[in-house]
Amino acid sequence: MAMSENVMTLTDANFDETIAENKLVLVDFWAAWCAPCRMIAPALEEIAAETPGVVIGKMNIDENPVKAAQFQIMSIPNLLLFKDGKVVENIIGAVPKSSLTSAINKHI
Repeated sequence: MAMSENVMTLTDANFDETIAENKLVLVDFWAAWCAPCRMIAPALEEIAAETPGVVIGKMNIDENPVKAAQFQIMSIPNLLLFKDGKVVENIIGAVPKSSLTSAINKHI
């Protein structure tokens, strides 16, 4: 799955720095074998393009188990919205784009 220029690939190595440097970061914990993860990917691309000031990051849990374990990611897709370095929203499952944007808009 190719990432666009709007969606950032997060890893165990760059995660903390990305969260610290950006006011609002939506992190999609996903895996290549997860069909619902693929279903929400286009919505995340659109949100990334339409919502300046919010960083959208995707973290492959198979390649980056440390952060997935730290945040107790049990089922995917699981999206965490970080504001000022703290989790303010936890969205589990392939929810519609409108649910994601309303969760983000509460914190802009």
